[in-house]
Amino acid sequence: MAMTQTELLHELEPVVAGELDRHHTMAKEWFPHEYVPWSEGRDFDGIYGGEAWQESDSKIPEAARVSLIVNLLTEDNLPSYHHEIATTFGRDGAWGTWVHRWTAEEDRHGTAIRDYLTVTRAVDPVALERARMHHMENGFITDYGTMLQQLAYVSFQELATRIAHRNTGRASGDEGCERLLARIAADENLHMLFYRNLLKAAFDLDPSQTMRAVTDVVTTFQMPGSNINGFARKAMIIANEGIYDLRLHLDDVLMPVLRQWSVFDKSDLGPEGEKAREELAAFLARAETTAARFVERREERRARAAAAR
Repeated sequence: MAMTQTELLHELEPVVAGELDRHHTMAKEWFPHEYVPWSEGRDFDGIYGGEAWQESDSKIPEAARVSLIVNLLTEDNLPSYHHEIATTFGRDGAWGTWVHRWTAEEDRHGTAIRDYLTVTRAVDPVALERARMHHMENGFITDYGTMLQQLAYVSFQELATRIAHRNTGRASGDEGCERLLARIAADENLHMLFYRNLLKAAFDLDPSQTMRAVTDVVTTFQMPGSNINGFARKAMIIANEGIYDLRLHLDDVLMPVLRQWSVFDKSDLGPEGEKAREELAAFLARAETTAARFVERREERRARAAAAR
């Protein structure tokens, strides 16, 4: 019989405690204010009578600006994310300690990015604040109803976020921005390791149910910022620049994590687990075709644009 979610939470708690110890030894203390060039700041129009933002203020290319805004708005929804994981994992014992530690670390990401973008006038602060209000008023509600699905989702999502931050920093052409986003990406990587290792332990406890959860998440995965206003257009700009696209999602997110869990080498799956694994394999094959086609078309567009110059 499949274990209940409560049984799994109880059985995984010693693993959570061990992962917390590992996390504390690996996490490095850092301070958002040290990554912001405060001396570059100047007043905006309004109470202090400064200058209104204009696009020429920004030294960052459009695609990187779009990605920075998406990344920041995603980080802004932290209260909703905290509610989701606190409801799923609980606020007691090792699980609760992790929930609060994770929230504290994530909170500084939004703080640091917003301060950097505002001080360097990289984005329109009025448009950014309006977008923040709209996005946070919508909140975030997970599509996944079980603890295993939630663990699978954050295992992939934290890695996806790490890659999005690193690639955004590189695309910005701004040394300070890249340094900050690399620092944030290092946090996201540690978060991914925590969740990935927990789900690996869950495979040992209930392999078929865990495989079902992984397949459910991989085949329906969306980034937590997908309800940002105009997200589809923003995501296409980001993909066309090569900051984050399906090719990266497959090669740098899905496949490395799936390999870590040895999902295609497991010999202890029951009938339901085998069915889930077959669905996963079929989905990955279709995604591979779509990703290859997207990259081919992107290269064709770039070649035509280069020829036209």
